[in-house]
Amino acid sequence: MSGYAVVVGGGIGGLATAIGIRRIGWEVTVLERAAVLDDMGAGISLHANGMRALDALGVGEAVRRAARPQYTGGTRTPGGARLARMDGAALERALGTPIVGIPRAALHRALRAALPAGCVVTNAEVTAVDLSDPRRARVSTATGNGSGSGSGGSAREADLVVAADGVRSRLRALVAPDHPGPAYSGSTVLRAITDRPVTLASDFELTWGRGAEFGHIAFADGRAEWHAVLNSPPGVRFPDPLAETRRRFGGWHAPIPALLDATRPGAVLHHDIHELVTPLPSFVAGRLALLGDAAHAMTPNLGQGACQALEDAVTLAAALAAESGPGRRRPASQPGAPGVDAALVRYDAERRPRSQAVARAARQAGRMGQRLSHPLAVALRDTALRVAPSGVTVRAILRHADWTAPRLTPPAATPGS
Repeated sequence: MSGYAVVVGGGIGGLATAIGIRRIGWEVTVLERAAVLDDMGAGISLHANGMRALDALGVGEAVRRAARPQYTGGTRTPGGARLARMDGAALERALGTPIVGIPRAALHRALRAALPAGCVVTNAEVTAVDLSDPRRARVSTATGNGSGSGSGGSAREADLVVAADGVRSRLRALVAPDHPGPAYSGSTVLRAITDRPVTLASDFELTWGRGAEFGHIAFADGRAEWHAVLNSPPGVRFPDPLAETRRRFGGWHAPIPALLDATRPGAVLHHDIHELVTPLPSFVAGRLALLGDAAHAMTPNLGQGACQALEDAVTLAAALAAESGPGRRRPASQPGAPGVDAALVRYDAERRPRSQAVARAARQAGRMGQRLSHPLAVALRDTALRVAPSGVTVRAILRHADWTAPRLTPPAATPGS
């Protein structure tokens, strides 16, 4: 017996969840508070676990066509000296797929293309989720007219609500009302995509200075994403973000000046980095499941934020399919889809330990990498990277990227269900 789910949030995790839930035979509506899906954002690297999740969702090949494999790159000092080398070919041999770089907008488009018209409802502000009925949830919105079919308040009853509403999730309080919420990581990031192609000698690179990092991701069309991370108090903003980036990083090694020169000033995005330092005691409550940054917002130091959200999406869909399969008959007195409660228990048990472990590792990577500012600590870090065997970087990536996605198949129909 199929069910009906409401996904709150139309980002990477929310769209992926909708694809997965539809893939197992459920109906789904995505409620996105933004009035227009404008495809803003910079770039993203997807590791093997993220690509395996996309393959399970049936969109892996579409993403690969829009992406560029990352075979070359590594870590350097501001002067250009090599600290560590990334062996993308070794990762591909070990995992069956390389890391790929893709504009976030292109990834969003690929995910939306896998959903039918009308599935994503924009301009839909979720005002309340009622979990008082243990078998159904009620989602209220202030407005919702993504397909031009009307506006005003509305309510939907669902077998499941998925909160994929980001690091500042308002629905998180339904799961953990006493949780302190996201904390500032101590770092702020400026980033942009170049307006034109740039000649690059590597697919991906990070440069570590004192309390600062500059990195780039090369795209298939020759353009590149760059990001500049700084230790900073929260809330600091610059009148001209590009000029400030040039002031801080313009003297670093090539191609950093060229990347900045190829960037339009108005294209620079600036965000403080927040994370969930305090782990959540559960990702679920009643018929509500937290997913992605709402559940485990992490620093970007391992490039695993989106990948973990994609893992969440596939794992949740697989749990729903498994718990709604043969033998999971629905009593006539219980409306809605069977097995949801068991599926949520399974989802929480599988996803919470792994995603929270990755979040801890990302935080530690930042502390030992970009966050270091004392000259002696920076010198010790750089020396350790230089003398480390070449396989250390590959093994570090494998530790988090080697994840096997469950297969997503619709639950088999059962007589009388």
